[in-house]
Amino acid sequence: MKLNKINLDGKKDSIEVLDKIFSGKINKKIVSSVIYKTNANYKGRHAKTKQKNEIIGSTAKIYAQKGTGNARHASRKAPIFVGGGVAHGPKGQSKYKKRKLNKSEKKLSVISIISEKNKNEKLIIFNDFKNEIKKTKEMNSILKKFDAVNALMILDKNSKDKIFKSSRNIPNVKVTDVNHFSAYDLIKYNKIVFTETSVKELEKRYS
Repeated sequence: MKLNKINLDGKKDSIEVLDKIFSGKINKKIVSSVIYKTNANYKGRHAKTKQKNEIIGSTAKIYAQKGTGNARHASRKAPIFVGGGVAHGPKGQSKYKKRKLNKSEKKLSVISIISEKNKNEKLIIFNDFKNEIKKTKEMNSILKKFDAVNALMILDKNSKDKIFKSSRNIPNVKVTDVNHFSAYDLIKYNKIVFTETSVKELEKRYS
């Protein structure tokens, strides 16, 4: 299939792309599963309380088993005592399992989202950036011109190097390459921007 390719002056051309990536089957169930697992893995679980076995102190029985009239207790470390362990408290990051994402899930979710963006006309393909854009103001005006003020820019290395500094301070814009984006990034931003070379790199990676 062919998609429109535009230069910074707005002149349109066409580029041949793979149907299976840009017009593939949209599997919303897999997308939902991948986004759920990705968000779960992003959560920082830093709260940590000590369990009974982590409290430092004497292990001696606090008083006799019988004859005191009190309830039977063995250790001052029990959760019912002040200074004892905490029952069922948060265990910190290391105690939680990361949800696994297999390669086929990630691949299918990316293809589904890119196909849906293309279907909804939220995908832009630029010519490779030949000249360095140094000023943020200039880069911002380019994005406004093409209605890409909320965009994930997936670029080839040369293009990325030429615009990265001018775009890094623009809110709601992320510049990356074909090896460093996720399905979550594709969902988060309203539009996806490719360059001609990055499209070919994407096809090699996901075909």
